[in-house]
Amino acid sequence: MLLKFIVTILSAFSVSYLLTPFVRKFFISRSWVEDPRQKQQKSHNATALASVPRGGGLPIFIAISLSSLIFLPPDRHLLGILISALLALIIGLWDDISDISPKLRLFTNLLSALIVVASGIGIAYISNPFGGILDLSLVWFLPDIVALLWIIWCMNITGWAAGVEGQLPGFVSIAAIFIGILGLRYSQDSSQWPVIILAGAVSGAYLGFLPYNFFPQSIMPGYSGKSLAGLLLAVLSILSGAKLATLMFLLGIPMIDAVFVIIGRLHRRQSLLKPDGRHLHHYLLKIGWSRPKIAIFYWVITFTLGIISLFLNSQQKFYVFLGLILLFFGFFLRLTTLNSFSHKPPISSR
Repeated sequence: MLLKFIVTILSAFSVSYLLTPFVRKFFISRSWVEDPRQKQQKSHNATALASVPRGGGLPIFIAISLSSLIFLPPDRHLLGILISALLALIIGLWDDISDISPKLRLFTNLLSALIVVASGIGIAYISNPFGGILDLSLVWFLPDIVALLWIIWCMNITGWAAGVEGQLPGFVSIAAIFIGILGLRYSQDSSQWPVIILAGAVSGAYLGFLPYNFFPQSIMPGYSGKSLAGLLLAVLSILSGAKLATLMFLLGIPMIDAVFVIIGRLHRRQSLLKPDGRHLHHYLLKIGWSRPKIAIFYWVITFTLGIISLFLNSQQKFYVFLGLILLFFGFFLRLTTLNSFSHKPPISSR
């Protein structure tokens, strides 16, 4: 199974790497590029010298779909996942081209999540960090409701952590690799094979896209690439045996950052869907961190948490995650203090 995992990564990487330049050229030929008058107001491309297209989700989706269908039987679950991903891609490309409203994006997140749940993927139980499990199936609709909320949450917070070049494809591919490695531990259980293969496909597809997105980027993942990442990571965490805590652990910084941003928006009585330029990467930019440094910082944190996750049980992960929250809070306070001496306006971002 390890060999098939590696081959899946390499195949998805190859497809994504080879297709991305063609997608980039096509988007440029249609003038579907980031408006140079607006990009100074966004963190993605504030220093770029030329317009850059979005649409990175297209080669990523093709790479994941082809690799998955080659190495997995097209059963109900896989078809449901791919149909859901196709919807997320279509809406994402629409947004990449013409910027649809945040409310419409959120509604389509719900539709994508509903397709996954309708295919029979739900969260029947979750691990209790203090021992045992919480059986959600005792309430007939609860597994589906929890799955819907989890998928929508992941689709949004993953996109929020895509503020600089290379940031998103890097930490997504690392997280997917570790989900695959954890699945390999139980590869004698045939139910883990789809997790391992799909994790390899996701990892390889985003790795293949990364060289074009790293600073100085020639194409952005766009909303299509962001929403696909969140959707597929959420599905992987469910299929791997309701390992929601594992994905929360792997994406510790994006998860905690999202919670802090939401609390801040609620405190300021601001719409949760309205960007405010107060994510961690925005503060790091304002204190002088380079864009490559911020991206690599996210990669290193995700990789470190991935290594740690291989050796900890649920309770230990819970305590480490609490410690991570405290460290983030202290780091965040330090950053806000440093930024209080800066008179630069916050950089908006989705």
